[in-house]
Parts: sequence; structure tokens; C-alpha cells
Amino acid sequence: MAKISKTAAKERIEFLKRELERHNYNYYVLNAPTITDFEFDLLMGELQGLEKLYPEFATEDSPTRHVGSDLTSGAAGSDFVQVPHRWPMLSLGNTYAREELLDFDERIRKAVSTPYHFSCELKFDGTAICLTYRDGRLLRALTRGDGTKGDDVTRNVVHIPAIPQQLHGENIPQEFEIRGEIYMPFAAFERLNAERLDAELDPFANPRNAASGSLKLQNPEEMRTRGLDCVLYHLLGENLPFKTHTEALHAAQGWGLPISEYSRRVDDIDAALAYIDAWDTRRKTLPFATDGIVIKVDELDLQRQLGFTAKSPRWATAWKFKPEQALTPLLSVDYQVGRTGAVTPVANLEPVQLSGTVVKRASLHNKDQMDLLDIHIGDYVYVEKGGEIIPKITGVELSKRPADALRPQFPTHCPDCGTPLVRDADEARHYCPNRESCPVQIKGRFIHFAGRKAMDILAGDATVEQLWDRGYIHTLPDLYALTREQLIALEGWQEKSADNFLASLEASKQVPFERVLYALGIRHVGEQTAKTLARHFGSIDALMAASRDDLVQIEDIGDTVADAILAWSASDAARDCVERLREAGLQLAVSDTAESRLSDKLEGKTIVISGNFSISREAMKALIEAHGGKNAGSVSGKTAWLLAGEKAGPEKLKKAEKLGIPVISEEEFRHLIAE
Repeated sequence: MAKISKTAAKERIEFLKRELERHNYNYYVLNAPTITDFEFDLLMGELQGLEKLYPEFATEDSPTRHVGSDLTSGAAGSDFVQVPHRWPMLSLGNTYAREELLDFDERIRKAVSTPYHFSCELKFDGTAICLTYRDGRLLRALTRGDGTKGDDVTRNVVHIPAIPQQLHGENIPQEFEIRGEIYMPFAAFERLNAERLDAELDPFANPRNAASGSLKLQNPEEMRTRGLDCVLYHLLGENLPFKTHTEALHAAQGWGLPISEYSRRVDDIDAALAYIDAWDTRRKTLPFATDGIVIKVDELDLQRQLGFTAKSPRWATAWKFKPEQALTPLLSVDYQVGRTGAVTPVANLEPVQLSGTVVKRASLHNKDQMDLLDIHIGDYVYVEKGGEIIPKITGVELSKRPADALRPQFPTHCPDCGTPLVRDADEARHYCPNRESCPVQIKGRFIHFAGRKAMDILAGDATVEQLWDRGYIHTLPDLYALTREQLIALEGWQEKSADNFLASLEASKQVPFERVLYALGIRHVGEQTAKTLARHFGSIDALMAASRDDLVQIEDIGDTVADAILAWSASDAARDCVERLREAGLQLAVSDTAESRLSDKLEGKTIVISGNFSISREAMKALIEAHGGKNAGSVSGKTAWLLAGEKAGPEKLKKAEKLGIPVISEEEFRHLIAE
């Protein structure tokens, strides 16, 4: 990576962190990714390289140090309970380069002194699941969540035929966990999307999104119709009697658990590469989606010896298949305006088959991307849809360019309201600054405000459009002034639908402050930033009274976010909105009951953390609080434990020793809260 200035590196790192967190949220929570895995991995690789060059800008909450989260517990209308994982569910490192696989093998060879083998497995493109069995019966099923805790989806998982509720066979451990992937075969995916289109519902983008969305259905009975399947690939437990990963999976298969028939144990990295080459073509004939190959050291004692980084195991890695390409003519370009005013160019293409579906449109992202591609109307363009998600144009076949091809003209004014567009100096996107009067922005903010991770109000695109067209809503508080009579007057509405909508409005008044703050749609304030601000300031009034210095001193709040908050706080429209939402009864301050408790096991205990853990420091603090404990920044006589991770601070360790404060590891801590 070329050397860049510190200032430029810091700005780029902050931008990449925001982008990766946004894409993680789109992928894990919304089940609506907007970039390919390949593009995501490129962004992640760039961030890793910059953090290595400038470690002073590498923070504990960086996407390079934690996994994405699919947690939905706490959302209005969602009653999935969050349960801690006994062992963290980490992500895998991945690569597209054979040289990096050879480097992976070389690192293992240097770290261990005994011979080893590899287990090679197809990487099923689904959603991660963790099953716990006790006395041969299914006890619990958890999603990956944020890696440290997951949503309990047992009630839904029992309706997946491949997952047994009762095991059979010999030598079944008294209790164990087994992890794997819940996925949707292509046939079930096509059938489900056909049904959704018939019902005038949006189809799922790909089988992975369909599987993840199905797993979080509120009605378990609906699971029976989804056609989900499961494959399991990792066994965990105390004192399990297996020497190799392969042996453990063979035993699990004998108990009736679904294990992949395509896995192979190989002698060395050359054999692993041959396995990859064979499946790069053969995978296209499979009845389900795969996006790579997982390679693991097979010997379990060597896995324990190699250990983990903060984010992934050192004994496993994933080879990712490169996305497929298609070549097709570009017919025209549309310009879409989002809720924040960002203008996104979208290419209209001559329909082309790609990864099993017909592609007609592809995002061009921004003007810089259009200029970089030097794209012209009539060009033949290369389209990729890696992981079977939203397609993107990656190149132009210049040899096919028509002589009269013209460059598309990026608009100078908002396509919706006609306001001159602006572009921030540190961002690639153009924006419509007419936040208060641009119809498409206003409607977008309503849709965001009503979203499941925000206020969870029963108002989707069509409902917002109806309410807007009737003149019922102009600003967010207008939602709380709607009457039953107004709703029943809308086309297609009946008394029950009106009552359900009003009930969701009433329920939204109990949504905790951090989600209300996120729902307000302040530019650059995503879900995690809203949590940080809510915990720091405690109320909307304190936040709106904060100075720039107050804001930038908060961890993870940089200049860009601070400026966006100050601009919003200074707006008369924002102040009026807050006052009217206060009158409506929304939660505009943190309450003692805002945070859900997992247990009271740490009640009355003050804990100091130091060093690096398998999760971010903020996530570790949140875990302590979720079990009733308190966090402190320094060791004192009131400290119950010093929780020490890798590279714990020597001064804190010294003081703990001097005061006789117990020092515990992350493993000991997790056993403590799991007891």
C-alpha cells in the first residue's frame, strides 16, 4: 500500500469504518446488502492495511476487530431473547489469492512442530446458527448475533426438518454445541419469490437473505413453508473425546445431525488447492449457493495450540470464489435521491443472465465511479453479482464502444425538487441540501423513522406514499397526530389495519432513547453511533446543547459526525421536531430500564477491563452491564475484578496486585457469567 499522509490516512480510516459498519448492518440486520462480498473484502483489506501503517488510528471498535451483528432483540414487535454464547462466534479470515493460502500454510508450519492435515469444506451461503444439545435433546438455537450473544430462535429452528430435536446413537456427550449454516436451496428460493410477487410483496434479493429473514419470522408456523435446510460443521464442548475435526463430524453425523457430504480431509495445502480448483467449476451444478471453500487444520490439539486473533481463528481460513461477470449494453442512467439527500446513479441495462437471475439494473454509486469507468451510453459494460446480491458495473469493453456514444451528464440539480446539488469536500457523493422541502428526502426519513431497527411502526413505502399524497404527514411528529378516521379513508385500509397501525404508533412510545435518536435520521449517526451518544449524554437536550469540543472528545465521534450533529441541532426544524415528539410521549432520555438485562450475576460488582479481547472493548463493557455489573476506568479498592485481555496494561496489573484485586481472563469471565 502506498504511503499517504497522516491526515489523509485518518480521514480515509474513518470513512472506511463508517462504510464497513453500514454494509455490515445492511448484510446482517437488513438482509439487504448493497455491495458484493468481493467489494466488501477490498474495503476491509484497505482498512487493515491503513491500520497497520498507522496503528495510532486503529480503534477497538474497528470493523477489522469484530464481526457483524444480526441482533434484533429489543425491537418493537420482536420478542427474540438475547442469550450469551458460551464460546464467541468469530468470523473467518478470507482470501482470493493462492499466495495467501500458501502463506496461511507457512504460518501454521512455523507455529507447530507435528504433522497436520486439512479439512476442506464448501462454504454454504446462508446464515450462521449455533445449536446446543443437552441429554440428546435440542436445548437452544442462537444466531451469530454480535459474536458474544445471539438471538434465541429455537422456536423457529424446530420447524426445519433437517435439524433433529432428539439425537440417537452412542456416546452422545451430555451437553455440546454444534455450529453451522441455515440456507435456502435454489428451488425453495424461486418458489418463495414467486409467491411474494403474486402477493405484491418485494422478492428477496438472494437465497442468503431469504434464509436470514425466515429465521427471524415472528410466526414460527410460517417456517414450515420456507423450505430451509441446514448443514453443521463445528462441534464444541467440554472434554469431547475426539482427536480430529473430521472424527467429531463423523460422530455428529451418526447421531443424526446434518453434516456436509462434500467435506474432505486432505494431507497438505497442495491437495487443498486441488479441492478448490475442482469445486470452482463443480459448484455451479449444486442446488444451493456457495461462495467459497473453508480450510481448517484437522487436528483439534493443534487448533487449540494455534488459538485465535481478536476476530478469527488462526487455524482456519476461507477461499472466496471471485464473482461471475456478464457483458451487456448500457441503455440509460437514472439518478435516485435517498433520505439523506445523497444522489445515486443507477444504470439501466439490456437484461442479461448472471448467477442464475436476470440483471436489468446496477448501481454506479457516485459521479467519481462514473468518471473512473469513463462510462458512455451504449457502452458494453461488465457486470458482477458476487454472492448473488445487488449487481455492480466493474468495467467497460472499449472495443465495443459506438462511435456516437455520449457520456451521461450527472445532474447539477436535484432530480426531485430542482435544488442545486452540493458535494462535501471529504465525500464522493453529491447531495440535495433541501432537507426540509425535498419530497423524496422527507418520505425517505419517514420510512427510516418507521423501520424495524428504529421506531418499528407499521409504515412501509406504500403507506408513507399514501399518507404523503393525502397531505397527512409533512414532519415526523405528524405520524402521532393521525386519526383512525383518516386511516380508514385511505384506499385499501380497513378498521383492523388502521387499529394495528395506531397500536404500533402507541408501542413506539416505549422505544428506548438510543433507537429514537437513530430514528431521527441525523446524517452520519448510525445505530452504533446513536448508542454511543445516548449513553454519553443521556438525553436529547444534553446532546443538542453539546459543543463541538464536547462531541469530538467522545470515542468514535470524529469531526464529520460532530459537524453533522451540530448542524442538525442548530436547525429550527429539528428543535420543533424534538419538542413535538416530546409532546407525543417518545423516550428522549435514557431510563434505568432502557437496557435489557441478561442476568444479575454481576450485580454490585465493579469491573475494570484492560487489553484486547475476542470482541471490542465497548462490546465487553456492554456485556458486563448486561449482567448487572458496572464498568470503571481505573483499579481501586472498590474493584471486584480486573478483566485482563491480551496486552493488558502493566500499570493496571501492578495496581491490582498491590491492592489484592483478582485478575481474571476472558475465558474465566465467560465461565463466570455462564454459570
